[in-house]
Amino acid sequence: MKLNDLINQTSEWLKGTGPNSDIVISSRIRLARNLDKFSFPNWTNKKQGEQVLGAVGEAIAKVDYLKNITIFILHDLDSVDKQFLIERHLMSYEHAQKADHKAVAIDDAEIVSIMINEEDHVRVQVMQSGLNLFEAWNIINRIDDSLAEELNFAFSPDWGYLTACPTNTGTGMRGSVMLHLPALVMTQAVNRILAAIAKLSFTTRGLYGEGTQASGNFFQISNQVSLGHSEDDVIAKINGLIRQIIEQEGQARDALLSRNRAMLEDKIYRSFGILKSAYIISSQETIELLSMVRLGCDLSVIKDIDRRKVNELFIITQPAHLQKNENKKLTSQERDIKRADIIRSRLKI
Repeated sequence: MKLNDLINQTSEWLKGTGPNSDIVISSRIRLARNLDKFSFPNWTNKKQGEQVLGAVGEAIAKVDYLKNITIFILHDLDSVDKQFLIERHLMSYEHAQKADHKAVAIDDAEIVSIMINEEDHVRVQVMQSGLNLFEAWNIINRIDDSLAEELNFAFSPDWGYLTACPTNTGTGMRGSVMLHLPALVMTQAVNRILAAIAKLSFTTRGLYGEGTQASGNFFQISNQVSLGHSEDDVIAKINGLIRQIIEQEGQARDALLSRNRAMLEDKIYRSFGILKSAYIISSQETIELLSMVRLGCDLSVIKDIDRRKVNELFIITQPAHLQKNENKKLTSQERDIKRADIIRSRLKI
């Protein structure tokens, strides 16, 4: 697989086919692992970093479940390539900052990605469409068991898996769910809910994870602590919390439809109208407007555009995707013009 092959396909998590996918965009399970007898990546030297990269690459090649995976060495990628992978949620912003002895392994369906020498030596993630944490866990658990047969992971009988960040120590697992909560935002109930979530040891981030703010009514919710809890327990707690939020978002949508339908439809159709007619549009405005169009599709206010098409637009209108599609670097204004052109073309009825 080549990096450019990803441009013309829809990531598994964007297909909008999973459970509760009207509200839940995606589910992700991530495992952090480190090799025994090696310093954590932030403290390692060049020789050790290269040894870890080689050892993990060899282990991946021996895992049958990962036979359709391709390893990309970060030194071989330019800045647009790396931003492209970040936009597709296949690697983190932090991983892209320094390319020394780093790589990312991606399967051809974009379900599995493995970052090598990020904050930890190995960070495996599995993404699924909708609320599908248990299926993501089943997949990643098989991968983890297979890698453990090839690699000696740092593990303490008292502390569990040893990680660079203490909050990941224990299972080394982070479960997260991406939610679209426009009705809770419009009814001004979302801040109360997020405050309650924080008290339960969960954290909320934006569309692109750590260090990003919520935009387009998207919120990524994940567990903060894994020490002292089993993987099944953590997943069950996240799943239970998310189901409560789904119920509250559904009730808020019903309330808007019954009490403020004219206002809601006006906001949806105004957003749709701007997207269909704009000739210059920024990335941020696109996300905000697409959020309302997606809500309109889910509520059947807009009947001629499906959820998958809207989901795809969130990604293909991002800066690196626009430049990869044009096969050249674009100025900010050129991107805004090209973005508007793509949106108008995709939203024709």
